[in-house]
Amino acid sequence: MQHHFIAIEGNIGAGKTTLAHLLAKQLNARLILEQFADNPFLPKFYENPKQNAFPLELFFMAERYKQLKDMVHTKDLFQNVTVADYFFTKCLLFAKVNLNEEEFRLYQRLFDIMQQQLIYPDILIYLHAPVQKLQKNIKKRNRSYEQHIADEYLFNIQETYTSFIKQHNVKTIFIDVSNADFLSNESHLQTVMDALDSEIDEGQRYFSL
Repeated sequence: MQHHFIAIEGNIGAGKTTLAHLLAKQLNARLILEQFADNPFLPKFYENPKQNAFPLELFFMAERYKQLKDMVHTKDLFQNVTVADYFFTKCLLFAKVNLNEEEFRLYQRLFDIMQQQLIYPDILIYLHAPVQKLQKNIKKRNRSYEQHIADEYLFNIQETYTSFIKQHNVKTIFIDVSNADFLSNESHLQTVMDALDSEIDEGQRYFSL
């Protein structure tokens, strides 16, 4: 495996964690999962976004930073590959959507300080799905506080992700997962494995399932 640190990203409900579990098993990789359930501001955010967005994003950034910082200091002799179901820049992208201008400027200053101390992924796997598919997945996993997420919010997150990837020329495997079923269809997972083995020097390569 030519990549030692693989990050998986995508919108809410895109299937990041499912794919991360499967890839980690396939590659005998160390697995890093976002601990979203530990964020006490998440249910509050969906009830009152304006009031709770800033503490929500600060908590997420602190937790992600701690996880990724620990990864740098704890090497596993038996696992040369790490798979994470997020990358640190996610903090900035969600903050851009959720925070007002003044809050975002402060948040970005903190983000820039933290980011300098972390390892950037060798490659990003971005899972793209239409909002209708995302909503279906969100309903299926049945987290109570997510059940009323607006289509417009998911669309804004999607646009922020794709804009960042294109503008920053991030080394990305961009996968259309509109019809994906990683758990039941082995060929879908194999497509991702083949993509990871392919040569990607810069920019994005697009795959559909």
